[in-house]
Amino acid sequence: MSNIHPQWLPFIFFIISQLLNTSHGDVGTTARYSPPYLPTACYGNDPSQFPSSNLFAAAGDGIWDNGAACGRQYLVRCISASQPGTCVPDKTIQIRIVDYALSSPSPPSARPTTMLLSETAFGTIANSSVPLINIEFQQL
Repeated sequence: MSNIHPQWLPFIFFIISQLLNTSHGDVGTTARYSPPYLPTACYGNDPSQFPSSNLFAAAGDGIWDNGAACGRQYLVRCISASQPGTCVPDKTIQIRIVDYALSSPSPPSARPTTMLLSETAFGTIANSSVPLINIEFQQL
């Protein structure tokens, strides 16, 4: 680095720190909700709205965006919970928004939340015995 002018060092360190930063998402909370999942605010009674993986969610007020969230996809991972060991380490899932959390046909395990995950989605990233977890999420 002897050929680099000292005035460039802060800029270079900033770029390196941005490249090393692995967190590029937002932070929120999620709970799980159970069947029945139909009808949904996004697609009514159409069962083809659900991905075959059953990794889907209902959007909370913060991401609902007056229905524009329908069909959006997010990467979601558990980052913490009230009980240690709840999160499945290094597990990230891709979910699809199919409903609005405040109008979902089944009650969530906790309210209010950023999103409600299907039982399958919640159980993939966390111990399903806890009602609420903290998540990092990023829209695709």
